[in-house]
Amino acid sequence: MRTIRIYVDQPLATGTEPDLPAQAAEHLARVLRLGEGAPVVLFNGDGCDYAAILVHVGKREVRARIEGAQPVANESPLRLTLAQGVARGEKMDLIVQKATELGAACIVPLLTERSEVRLDPARAEKRLAHWRAVAASACEQSGRARLPAILPAQPLDGWLAGLPQDGTLRLALLPDGNQSLRSLAFAPAGGLLVVGPEGGLGERDVATLHAAGFSGLALGPRILRTETAGLATLAALQAMHGDMG
Repeated sequence: MRTIRIYVDQPLATGTEPDLPAQAAEHLARVLRLGEGAPVVLFNGDGCDYAAILVHVGKREVRARIEGAQPVANESPLRLTLAQGVARGEKMDLIVQKATELGAACIVPLLTERSEVRLDPARAEKRLAHWRAVAASACEQSGRARLPAILPAQPLDGWLAGLPQDGTLRLALLPDGNQSLRSLAFAPAGGLLVVGPEGGLGERDVATLHAAGFSGLALGPRILRTETAGLATLAALQAMHGDMG
């Protein structure tokens, strides 16, 4: 029997009986059709899984009794940030979902020179909430007990201006990049990976990245779609330098 893991955005503690948020309650009661006494695992992003039993399943509310907490140590030792040019439609959902499964610690939606997606403040807020929900669902499936940070969509130059000087390896995926995957050496701070949108990074983007200390990384001889490029690079980096080897 598969383990049912549910993300709940609230404090959790052994011995308590929290009422679950409406979305989680509906999923357990109406979608999965679980009844009282069913075992579930709850997590809230603090690094632990909480074994629980459903003690009340009603039409509008579900309550669980937390019986124990277990630390989960499956975060990658290689801290990677994917700074992704915002892609159209469901592509961005796919990127957030798979980057979470691949262990990315942070995902930054970027607005770049050739970005085709335009987000007004209201739409940007809705998309951010949606992407964070996508990441939480990916954590449920993949067993992660810590959610990646999903930052608000922002212009490339604004994001670069706020980066700390902490030794993080700075990489931009470019067809003519002079760095190869095997040549990289990561400091404890990990790495930043910038990937352009559908049209790729523009000349101004590339100049701005080079000025900010980013090196060009070449993935191979073929041109990959934006929804493939960053994910393939994350997988390769985890295999060579992280915990997927």
